[in-house]
Amino acid sequence: MNGTTRWDDEVDLVVAGAGCGGMTAALVGALEGLDVLLCEKSDKVGGTTARAAGTLWIPGNTQNRDAGYPDTKEAAAEYLQALIGDHGLDLRKAYLDSGPAAIDDIVARSDVNFLPCIKHPDYVGLPGAAVTGRAIMPEPFDGRLLGDDFERVRPPLGEFMLLGGMMVGKMDIIHLLNRFKSRISFMHSVKLVLRYFADRLRFSRGTRLVMGNALVGRLFYSLRKRNVPIMFNAPIAELIVEDGAVTGAAFDTPEGRRNIRARNGIVLATGGVAHDPRLWEEFMPKPPTHSLVCDTVQGDGLNVARRAGAVADEDSHLGAGLWQPVSVTPPKKGWSGLFSHLYLDRAKPGLIAVDSTGNRFTNEADSYHHFSQAILDNKAWSPTKPVYLLCSAEFVEKWGLGVIYPETRNLKPFVENGYIRMAPTLAELAARLAIDPAALEATVRRFNEFAVSGVDADFHRGETELNKFNGDPDHAPNPCLGPVEGSAYVALPIWPAESACSAGIKTNADAQVMNGKGEAITGLYACGNDMASMMKGTYPGPGTTLGPAMVFGYRAAMHAKKQRMDNQRAAAV
Repeated sequence: MNGTTRWDDEVDLVVAGAGCGGMTAALVGALEGLDVLLCEKSDKVGGTTARAAGTLWIPGNTQNRDAGYPDTKEAAAEYLQALIGDHGLDLRKAYLDSGPAAIDDIVARSDVNFLPCIKHPDYVGLPGAAVTGRAIMPEPFDGRLLGDDFERVRPPLGEFMLLGGMMVGKMDIIHLLNRFKSRISFMHSVKLVLRYFADRLRFSRGTRLVMGNALVGRLFYSLRKRNVPIMFNAPIAELIVEDGAVTGAAFDTPEGRRNIRARNGIVLATGGVAHDPRLWEEFMPKPPTHSLVCDTVQGDGLNVARRAGAVADEDSHLGAGLWQPVSVTPPKKGWSGLFSHLYLDRAKPGLIAVDSTGNRFTNEADSYHHFSQAILDNKAWSPTKPVYLLCSAEFVEKWGLGVIYPETRNLKPFVENGYIRMAPTLAELAARLAIDPAALEATVRRFNEFAVSGVDADFHRGETELNKFNGDPDHAPNPCLGPVEGSAYVALPIWPAESACSAGIKTNADAQVMNGKGEAITGLYACGNDMASMMKGTYPGPGTTLGPAMVFGYRAAMHAKKQRMDNQRAAAV
């Protein structure tokens, strides 16, 4: 289009997508005095962020420093250089330079707040890796502050809520498991449950929000307090280009298509590649059989950006998938059908992972991304053959397994609904899994020898800080190694699931979208998973996606504000 567009509305900044990156861009734009319109494809805010752990990887952040756990951007730069090499240096520098200040500014001027994770090790043991100081998490949020708008917050995965709707964080889990061992834990547990039952008298689920839901709730509340309008059920359909610049966008709404003029920019934050099969085929070396990404994410941002002259990042094919291992859950109201095995079971002593040949193939205590990548790289795996978490019934009773809570003694219902396989001997279990019994028995026998010595000669489990952090600190000689033995043996099928895609729109350090000539497209920005990841397919630590989503959402809004000031100065001349 070229000067002939009929506009239905006009604002300074339009943001497409109400996930973490999009809401951050909208909030910062509003804080900077811009007239902002946030457009969301669905009827809820949060996107995939609402399902996530909510952790942000922000090297040198104030929250950990003030808690006595300082970090430096120089150490983080050394770590990322060792991990990524020279790819994306401009974005990396901008991220490390501006990350802590961006978070502090948002915290100072809104209801968004973060707590230090303190100890939360980086995922890869390379020079510059940190054990403490880099991860922050959103402070729990009282969803009742939103009133009826609470129902606009996308729920987390049902598998991660107790009693049909109560969210719990890592410390809550510890208190719940120790509720009859400690007065403090008992009181904490009672308060959680009473609060939840009170919530259910008015709301569809518990309003005490933690993890990614807390971040979404805080961003949404901050936007509501500043009267930032949100247009729901409004997917972006097209970018409007005039004289080479993006001047607005068309959105499909229940009332019909609306053309919104954006005086100072459009921010694309629609969630990434995800459920567009053509983009899967283009960017994923192995298209995922399962996905944890919000089902409304369908590559809208990348598709409309390309039609406006944008390009995908040339490094997008560097290990594009970001992964989590999942088990397929039995049908149940409110459940998604997938449970992410992040840290609660894989690293604990007494469990191993085996493939369809009955052999171990990786360190079970590595990060969820690296464990999943090992599944994909294993020649014995295929989309029709899962791997298995293998343990004893006693292990399940102590630690739980997937959706099976700790202290569960009767596993028969989980056998009957197909979630697990169980047998009194390894040979019988192997037969039920169509695995060679001799191979499985040999694998378990060798691993049990490692458990006695405390040294995993095959995959070095329990040797890294991350392994130790997720293991059992009270178990010796190795917090991650214990014999696989008991009254019965249990196997749980596991699959690699996409949690995000590293591929995306090429941008510069201010989140401006780039064209094929290496030039910034005036008026167009991208952040979140629409923006090609500065991590280039690597996974340095907790919060690898959400940290950059917020920081580059911030930078996009600040650059749009600068553009407005430049335009005002030019008009005054």
